[in-house]
Amino acid sequence: MKARPDGDAPPPEDRRAGCVKPGPAPGWAAPALGSVLARVAVTRAEVGDRFPLYADPGTGAWRTTARGSWTGGFWAGLQWLRARHTGDPSDREAARACTARLADWAGADTSTRGLILWYGTVFADDGERIRNQGARACRDAFDPELGLVPWGSAFGGPRLLARVDGVPGMVPLLATVDAEAAGSHLRRHLDLCLRTRPSSWSWLHAGATGWTACADPPPGWSRGPAWLLLALAEGACLPDGDSFAALADILTPASPVPLADTAHPGGPLDTSAAAITALALLRLGRRDRAVGLLDVLVDRHLTTDGRLLDGCYDLTAGTAVRHELIWGDFFLAYALAELTGRAAGGTG
Repeated sequence: MKARPDGDAPPPEDRRAGCVKPGPAPGWAAPALGSVLARVAVTRAEVGDRFPLYADPGTGAWRTTARGSWTGGFWAGLQWLRARHTGDPSDREAARACTARLADWAGADTSTRGLILWYGTVFADDGERIRNQGARACRDAFDPELGLVPWGSAFGGPRLLARVDGVPGMVPLLATVDAEAAGSHLRRHLDLCLRTRPSSWSWLHAGATGWTACADPPPGWSRGPAWLLLALAEGACLPDGDSFAALADILTPASPVPLADTAHPGGPLDTSAAAITALALLRLGRRDRAVGLLDVLVDRHLTTDGRLLDGCYDLTAGTAVRHELIWGDFFLAYALAELTGRAAGGTG
């Protein structure tokens, strides 16, 4: 794994919502960011106009999709981070072209438009049109009786679902056109996800019975609390956002890199959940905890050629359980850019 020089000790933690405490970043942070963004160029040469999804941990070869699915925004976001890092016009043009390919998702019936359109445009210099189109479409899809934007039908299955992975990205995206709807969307998911112990990350609504917890994703799913913690960090910027930030501690995992599913203690870890958590903690002002988590990711799981390994896509299906994941790379790069002060100027 990646060797690092010892960095400066992080300054005292600041718990103010949305505050990344200024101060020198650890010495390993900038080189780690550089290696992840160097990997972007290698990936781009391999995948061409397709979207990378996950890569073999041995060969680094990518499994790709034609339209990006729910992960397309992370690939666009990574390319924008690289363009900012290098200042190279060719990197900027590639990022623009990738973001343009997300446009069709604005009208898709899915609450993962938050993941796709927010993170795909947050660092873009020309993403306003696609972002605004998607935000208005999400506002139109908002169900005032349910208090949220439903999961939707774009990926099959029942439409009236509330899933935790339909919250991050959706909160800031929706807030650009309707802050009240954005707050309602977050509050409804918080109420559902946190009303049971252990938490349930997906709920089905039926007119006669109301909300019923679903078994998939399982209660021990690593990205459940990570996604919700990130949404809390985004919600902290809304009116009365301090009430959201106050819930952060109950969603922060005890271990730096969580198990993919706590029901399988001998199973794989999920570094992608840890990277999501690190960004959320930084944006919530928990700098000490975020730096410690990023330290573990860089020291133990980041290769010298910029691949964040040990991510778990879907343990239940046995899909990519110890792999490099495109969203793991993105959230690690985003968190490192935030930590080093190189994320300034983004929309969020």
